[in-house]
Formats: sequence, C-alpha cells, structure tokens
Amino acid sequence: MALTDTTIRNAKPAARDYKIADSGGLFVLVTPAGGKLWRLKYRIDGKERKLALGRYPDISLSEARKRRDAAREQIALGNDPAREKQRKKIQAKLSVDNTFAAIAAEYCTKRQRDGERGWAPSTVIRTESLLKRLNASIGRLPISEIEPADVLAAVRKIEARGKLESARRTLQLASLVFRYAVSTARLTSDPTRDLRGALTAPTVTHYGAITETKRVGELLRAIDEYDGSGVTKLALQLAPHVFVRPGELRHADWSEIDLDAAIWAIPAGRTKMRKPHHVPLSRQVVALFHKIHEATGRKGYVFPSIRTRARPMSENTLNAALRRLGYASDEMTAHGFRAMASTLLNESGKWHPDAIERALAHGDSDKVRAAYHRGAHWDERVAMAQWWSDHLDVLRKGADVVPIRSKIGGE
Repeated sequence: MALTDTTIRNAKPAARDYKIADSGGLFVLVTPAGGKLWRLKYRIDGKERKLALGRYPDISLSEARKRRDAAREQIALGNDPAREKQRKKIQAKLSVDNTFAAIAAEYCTKRQRDGERGWAPSTVIRTESLLKRLNASIGRLPISEIEPADVLAAVRKIEARGKLESARRTLQLASLVFRYAVSTARLTSDPTRDLRGALTAPTVTHYGAITETKRVGELLRAIDEYDGSGVTKLALQLAPHVFVRPGELRHADWSEIDLDAAIWAIPAGRTKMRKPHHVPLSRQVVALFHKIHEATGRKGYVFPSIRTRARPMSENTLNAALRRLGYASDEMTAHGFRAMASTLLNESGKWHPDAIERALAHGDSDKVRAAYHRGAHWDERVAMAQWWSDHLDVLRKGADVVPIRSKIGGE
C-alpha cells in the first residue's frame, strides 16, 4: 500500500532499523535514533543496489517520489543512479578545486618553489596582485567553463580604467594559468590563445636615464650635494658604480659582500634571471661599503628601512631622492643607472660586449654559451669595474661649479 505523510510522521523508532515501503522500490528507513531516511531499492545487472534520496521531512513524500521516478528513468537507460550521484559529487569537488582562482594560486606556488628558476618574492607579489583583479569576474568559475569572452570582458574592465599595461600583463598571466591547467590535464586548450590584439597596445616607455657624459658628471655632483638621509645618499653614490637592479641594491645583505675579496655575490633567489650574479667591486666601491658599514652596521640589510632594520629601504626611496634633486621621472630613475653604464661602457669601445652583458646580469638563452662567458670574462669584468669607477670620478670632476637645480620636497 502506498505511503502517506501521516504514516511517516507517526512512525516511531525501534531497537533496530526498519523499513516502511511505498511503491516502485521507494521506502523510508526508520533508525533507532528517530531518523527517517528515503531510500530507493533497484537492480543493475542483476545486482541489488540502494540509492539515498534525502531525509524526511526535508524531502517530502511527493519530492521523494519525483526523485524515485527520475532515478528509474536512468535505470531504464542502463545507468546506475548511485554511480551517477557519486560522479556528480566528485565533479562538484573538482569544480571547487579547479576554479580559475584556485589554479592561479597553485601555479604561483609552483613557480615560487621552482628551484633556481623560481620567482623572486617581488615577482610573486606583482603576479598575485594582477591575477586577483580577475577574481570578481572569473575567479570562482570552473576553469573548464571559462570562455574567451569571459576573459576578454574581465581584462577590458582593467583597460577601461586606463591601465593599459596592467591589462596586457594580466591577460598574459591568465594565459600562463590556462596553459598550466592544460599541462595538468584539467583543461583542453587555452581560451586566451585567440585574444591577441584584442586590447589597446600601451605606449612603450623606457626608464629615464642620463647617458650624456657632461650630464652624468652633473648628476654625480648633485648626488654628492644631496642633503636628505645619509643612508639614501650613500645608496645613490653606490648605484652608478655597481649598476645592479634597484631591487637587488635595496635588498643587499652584508652576508653577500666580501670586501676583502672585493666581490658582491647576489644569490639566485634575488636576481631577475634566477641565477647567481657576482659583482666585482672597485676600490671606490669598497670604500663606499666601509662608509655604509659605519652607518648601518655589518649585519642584515646594507640599506635598511628608516623605520625598522627588519625591512630594506623602500622601493620609492631612490626615485624620490632623484625627484628631490630635481630630476623628473622621464629624465632619471634608479633603474637608469643601468642604462647609463651600458651606454657609456659600450661607447668606450674598451670592453667586449659580452663582458658588459654579464656585468648587467642579462640573460643568455644558450646555457653552454652563458656558462662559458661567465668564466671567460670575469677578469675583464674586474678590470672594467675599476675603469668604470675611475671614469665616473673623472666625469664628476668635469666642472668646479655644481649646477643649481630646483629642490623638491621628499626624501
């Protein structure tokens, strides 16, 4: 006889489980704890199976019958509804684990831990920051369901705010995440592959840099007259001699610097190319490091923050100091010391181009060639470092009068 709501409501628990049958294999399992659970009994390939359909009264009698009928339709087609239910649970879990945001986080973690080729902390921060801009649009979507139009709409929101370079870079990073999903068998193809040219190309701007010898001399004299923080002044005085990347200079640690051997060994984890970079130190640089030692000590960061020695100098400090000296951002930047050295060293005609490239820590796609040149040009780089410091001294002494430049507030 078919069940009624009254029968189910009045069913009392017993010492053991017992069943109250409906029809078509549907029944209520009453447990000793008083639970009333909908179950469907059926056969697949001659074997008896059971399917859980929910709990009464959360699932009403009429809803349980609808679920029974839907399951029996699957059975008639030769499908096992219990197996389909388990498959959906697995797919739902995979969908949560395989959202764009989850895979992006996984990709960033992998690249961070990727041995010597792993990302520097600053790269991780920039990458995660850009990818998080996509979270509101596609972050929660299963990566396999994301269409090219979804990605384009997301990056165009960034573009609409005038952030053309950020939009371009975010699209590139999204492509890397999709390709990672392809390589880990969670996606069949990168949906961004046909979006090239869809965004407005940003105007390419170069780091402001002074490369004319007369103006280099003016800059060096202006730095010597800098009246802000003493540590900032020392960092500015050191920067043109060693011409490392600003981040490498700010994060310099005394443990990396051997003044007796006149070598600064920057570890792979802090270089853009993820390779160790050794900087030969001229006599002038060694003398500057001794002065810095007197100002900041011989442990931890060479250029600590003015607020705490646990952090390095702010990334804006040197550029702010150059602004204070009156140099606009399109005129001279902390990164511009590298262009200055590259230009003048190459123009001198005294040094092999590969020695200059090694000194600038530029990458080399040919690993064998790169390994050869590191060794072959070391002696030349040592001589070049001393010549360069001597040359900077000559340029600094190029005039007796320091040009008067407008001073702008800030360190």
